[in-house]
Amino acid sequence: MTLLSQDEARFPMVPTLGATLGVKGHRPLVGSRDCKDLLYVFGVVNLNTAVLHGNTLESPARAKKTTGKSKTRRMQEAFADHLRHIGRQYPRAKHARVVLLIDNAPWHRGPLMQAALAENPHLELKRLPSYSPQLNPIERLWKALRRRATHNRLFDSLKDLKKSLRASLSYFQTMRQRVASLLQQPPRAHAKK
Repeated sequence: MTLLSQDEARFPMVPTLGATLGVKGHRPLVGSRDCKDLLYVFGVVNLNTAVLHGNTLESPARAKKTTGKSKTRRMQEAFADHLRHIGRQYPRAKHARVVLLIDNAPWHRGPLMQAALAENPHLELKRLPSYSPQLNPIERLWKALRRRATHNRLFDSLKDLKKSLRASLSYFQTMRQRVASLLQQPPRAHAKK
């Protein structure tokens, strides 16, 4: 059995900020712009080998007006394509049973997903309990990916953001020991209210 952890992460054009080194007495500056465009990364990591696969989905602020499709519909289509990609990466001839740990996002349901699973009957989905992102090991990767790809950076276009994310995903795809160390970290407990 092959065990995979799957999730999506949202990367906005608005820069994420993090601590950085700077010259004493001079505060580092990061620009900002009023842009609501997003890039989604659909990621899956093999929990046995730390192999990482990712697909992206551009989501411009005016996507619904230009495509006529809701966010959920666009995400369902992208997730179905992502499942097909996983099916190609883990073919049935070599992997008789591939189990994906997923959350309960609304785009993880529906006829598009069912069609993708019918094309890849060796893929099996195991849903994690609602509101339990700490149980999904790939969640630990998103923080490291953001730190590497988007912290303290201002992007001029979605194309530039995508280029940075793809470069960072390539880094993690080649540095399996780094991914393995992220996966081995204990899950963070929920903060008590």
